[in-house]
Amino acid sequence: MVTKLQRDQSWIPKVIKKKTCSTFLEDTTTQSQQQLCQCGYAREHHRSVAMEDNFGAAMVSRWNTAEHTTEEPTDAFGDVEFFGKGRRHGKFVRLSSDTDPAIIYSLITQSWGIPPPNLVVSVVGGDANLKMKAWLKDILRQGLVKAAQSTGAWIMTSGLQVGIGKYVGEAVRDHATASTHTATKVVAMGIAPWGIVYKKQHLINTKGSFPIRYTVSSEAAAQHALDDNYSAFLLVDDGTNRRAGGETQFHARLEQHILTRRTGIGGRGSIEIPVLCMLIQGGPNMLERIYGAIKNNIPWLVLSGSGGIADVLAEVLVGSFTEETSRKQAEAWLQKHVQAEDVPSLLKLMEKIVEKKHLLTVYNAEQEGVEDFDTIILETLFKASKKKSTDAQAYLDELKLAVAWSRVDIARSQLFNGEILWKTNDLEDPMTAALVNDEPEFVKLFIDHGINMVEYLSYGRLEELYSSVADNSLLNGLLRRKQAERRVSQGKGSKRTPGVPRPEEGQHRYTLSEVLKVLSDLMGDFCDPIYGELFQLSGSRRRKALLNPQEDSYWKRKCANPWADLFIWAVLQRRGKMATYFWEMGGESVSSGLGADLLLRAMSRLEPEAEGAQVIKEMAARFQQLAVDVFNECYRHSEKRAFQLLVRQCPVWGRATCLQLAAEADARTFLAHDGVQAFLSQVWWGDMDRNTQFWRLVLAYFCPPFIYSSLIKFRSSSEDQASTSPASEPECNENDILLEPVGNSRDDEAGVRVSGRDGRPFCLRRWKQFWETPVTSFFSNVIMYFAFLFLFAYVLILDLFPEGPSNPELVLYIWVLTIVFEEIRQTFFVSMDISVKKKVKLYFQDMWNICDILAIGLFAVGVCARMFRDWYDGGRVVLCLDFMVFSFRLVHIFAVHKQLGPKIIIVGKMMKDMFFFLFFLGVWLMAYGVATQGLLHHSETRASWIFRRVFYRPYLQIFGQIPLNELDAAQIPNSNCTDDPVAILMEELPPCTNTYANWLVILLLTIFLLVANILLVNLLIAMFSYTFNKVQENSDIYWKFQRYKLIVEYHKRPALPPPFIIFSHLNIFIKRNIRRVPSVKSKVFVMDFPESVTSKLMTWEAVQKENYLVCRNRAKRESNMEQLKRTAQKVDTVLNYITDIKEHERRLRVLEKQVDYCTEALTWLIESLMQSDLVKNAKPPPTLPDSSYKRDSRLPALN
Repeated sequence: MVTKLQRDQSWIPKVIKKKTCSTFLEDTTTQSQQQLCQCGYAREHHRSVAMEDNFGAAMVSRWNTAEHTTEEPTDAFGDVEFFGKGRRHGKFVRLSSDTDPAIIYSLITQSWGIPPPNLVVSVVGGDANLKMKAWLKDILRQGLVKAAQSTGAWIMTSGLQVGIGKYVGEAVRDHATASTHTATKVVAMGIAPWGIVYKKQHLINTKGSFPIRYTVSSEAAAQHALDDNYSAFLLVDDGTNRRAGGETQFHARLEQHILTRRTGIGGRGSIEIPVLCMLIQGGPNMLERIYGAIKNNIPWLVLSGSGGIADVLAEVLVGSFTEETSRKQAEAWLQKHVQAEDVPSLLKLMEKIVEKKHLLTVYNAEQEGVEDFDTIILETLFKASKKKSTDAQAYLDELKLAVAWSRVDIARSQLFNGEILWKTNDLEDPMTAALVNDEPEFVKLFIDHGINMVEYLSYGRLEELYSSVADNSLLNGLLRRKQAERRVSQGKGSKRTPGVPRPEEGQHRYTLSEVLKVLSDLMGDFCDPIYGELFQLSGSRRRKALLNPQEDSYWKRKCANPWADLFIWAVLQRRGKMATYFWEMGGESVSSGLGADLLLRAMSRLEPEAEGAQVIKEMAARFQQLAVDVFNECYRHSEKRAFQLLVRQCPVWGRATCLQLAAEADARTFLAHDGVQAFLSQVWWGDMDRNTQFWRLVLAYFCPPFIYSSLIKFRSSSEDQASTSPASEPECNENDILLEPVGNSRDDEAGVRVSGRDGRPFCLRRWKQFWETPVTSFFSNVIMYFAFLFLFAYVLILDLFPEGPSNPELVLYIWVLTIVFEEIRQTFFVSMDISVKKKVKLYFQDMWNICDILAIGLFAVGVCARMFRDWYDGGRVVLCLDFMVFSFRLVHIFAVHKQLGPKIIIVGKMMKDMFFFLFFLGVWLMAYGVATQGLLHHSETRASWIFRRVFYRPYLQIFGQIPLNELDAAQIPNSNCTDDPVAILMEELPPCTNTYANWLVILLLTIFLLVANILLVNLLIAMFSYTFNKVQENSDIYWKFQRYKLIVEYHKRPALPPPFIIFSHLNIFIKRNIRRVPSVKSKVFVMDFPESVTSKLMTWEAVQKENYLVCRNRAKRESNMEQLKRTAQKVDTVLNYITDIKEHERRLRVLEKQVDYCTEALTWLIESLMQSDLVKNAKPPPTLPDSSYKRDSRLPALN
């Protein structure tokens, strides 16, 4: 059976080849019982074709892989499973040494699924007998492997259990065992010659191995076995057997190809992948490998002290000797390891290597340590391209590399230390890379060094950022879906938008049109579409129409709100740190926090994974808390301005207000804030005193003249005068924010004042202030709704006759008709500019609206049925049920009560728990009911009685009604019964009870009552208790959230309740359609301030946000965790100083030793000269000024 993995890799033999010896040339230098070819394989291993060309073989004396091999489809590829190693798997392929490295790179990154690297480190050197020192093992484990994991690098070695490949594999294993970061796996890759691989014949399978079991024995040849710690193996075949070195050229060509690839997500980065070679020990043959790499500008890191050619190069590069001594030392080392005739050529090769000294870096572990080996690697790459220039252009690649590696510390210390003159345009590409790769620290660094976000971010660059989203992200799926819908709507032959750059092959290019549609779907229709000003509709319907750019080159325009645009981009990609930074830098902090909360909660509902959805919800809660904290800071400093923030239209968020964003996002914590509730209380009471007692309100309601007395307190005339202050003076100390807009209009209806003097007589103004207040509207609706229920009950019980409707019944019909008119007004005649379909959809999103429609629908059905004498009884039944639905509507009315509101919420959530309980109960009840019915009444054929005994009787048994005279055979009375189905169906006689296996019936009854009454009922009680405790803990928040909805609803309602609401409807119709007077109430929750007021308000909000951030950072610094971090940093600094002091002491001891040596040598020379007759000088030799100086007794004396 062909697996999916085999089908995916079936192309490998067609593209990748192996090498086979095509000419048998006998090897006469080896003594073997069988004939061997110079390729290393035996004679019988060759095909007959390789044996035929005897004449050609006689003319050639030396075998050559280029001339004496042919390529054939590879026969070894797939997965290798290391048996006995914890089921570790690796990828492998046998390939020709002439294979195109581009094919292999594509195989690794696409077919094998190994992520593309940010760096490639080739570890070379050593031999089969390499004895690794302890500090070298630490370098590999704590330095190289750790750096590879942090930078996303590939480590390339031979991949065999011999030499340097063995120790790198052990380092990978040890680091994986000790590391807690299981998500990031170290990619170690082996490039080995096929001819020396242990048990290579077991890997051969022309159809591929998925997987092949690979076992390693303890025999000597097993040292060339594949190492199970590697992720992939490239087995290079040059046609030889048991010979190494054939993989070197392919390794170099693969490195050269990787240099041309790019880093970043999906290979879309702005820099090429760097390659670094690390030399450990090594022989003379490594000089050619080093020289070939540096010709391609590949830097080398030489480990001093590892031995071999590495130490020779280290001494030469450090420059501690003169050039002559350096050459002699190198020559002496070469004479020990190579033949004499090869020494001059190798010396010349070494001179050429030293000429490119900037590409070689010497690393001394004793002096530099292994903790920051990734820093050493990055500094090596920096040194390889070091320029003696202050021009920033010369260091762009290094900066981009630091961004790709997320090493902001190195960038800050080496590139932003004041020596390089960075310009704004120099940082644009690195800024894009930092944004794409989610590097907020680099974004901060670039902004601190002068990059102007207004000049940087254009709409075209913003589209590039949206096009760079990860392929497996939720945002990419949403954008791709909108792009497909757009292409289908436009048709295949539609023209591309002029001026927009073409996407690269294999890359999705998203436009702001797709982003607009995604944001509209996430945010809903309560606000204008974001980025809607850039597009115009090409159809009739708003949401279904196509979006065409208003200008062809819109993508060249600079973004009007770059911080907000980047904030939305970061939120949609769920990048918490990046989004938080943009939130801190941008304006409209409260609305931005609530907008992010809305977007993230909408995305959490679309996330298929539960864990991912939970992460998104936690991120949404953090942004909601940021909005709450900033608003709390604003409310503490100025109540009036905080209220203005709540009702101000935010251009960034589609002209939505903070209250609208909070309500759509279900931000209960924000709506429960004291500042929001204070604003709602002000709206709820209007111009009346908030402390008005309930009995005063009732008395004024039933006796309206009392509103002109002191019974109801209204705001004084001084407050009325203050309330008429224009909104252009936000500094005034007034208590009411419901201000009139800038302008000289004196039209009492066209203004947006809700309080204060409006030019009317006192009587009319006071009448309007009382009756148009939401609390009065609510109270009147409650009273009239009770009257409606009383009238409905009276008609049902006393006045519903078949002859026809009476006068009370007609009044009831008119009353319900006015309720219908109000529901129609709420559904269709709203200020939102959306389609009728969307209005209906929004209307049905409220459960209580569904309840109203159900009640009205049942009433209409019942009234229609009662008009006909034949259907009268059915209509009466429907009306009785309808009365229950209307009565249930009282629950919503009392949700505003502080004690009843949370309890109503608890009951609602308990109803959800009840459905789960009923599911389990129904399953158990049906199982028991069917079993007992089959045991007791197998001859029953009446469907109604079967239903009663299967469902109804077991349900009553839960509550204790157990008819033992029908279940227990000992108590069943003797009566006339029959088993005749016809008699039973005609109900002539009842069916007989079957007493066979009656003990089973009693047992089932016992088990049923045990499970239902004890297990399931207690489960329901536990669920109710959990729900009660959960809601009770946040009862205040739940109640305040319900209070907000109720206040908004009754603020929008007309002043008069049904049935008198018809007069309010007529008044509204005349004002809106005849007099063309705009709504006054709509200006209370949505206000559009003039530009001057908006600017001052945004500046004030930004100041309060800065105050909040300062307080938060101060609290963070004073926390125990931060104090421990600072203490740890100080301790690290002290340890570094102590390490430096120890190093200085060591150097001083070395210098002291050298001085002692020189002193003794000079003393010996002086004594020798004095004893000889060569120098005649009567003057005595000089002596030390300090005669007390003595040589350290610890130093050895010279003979």
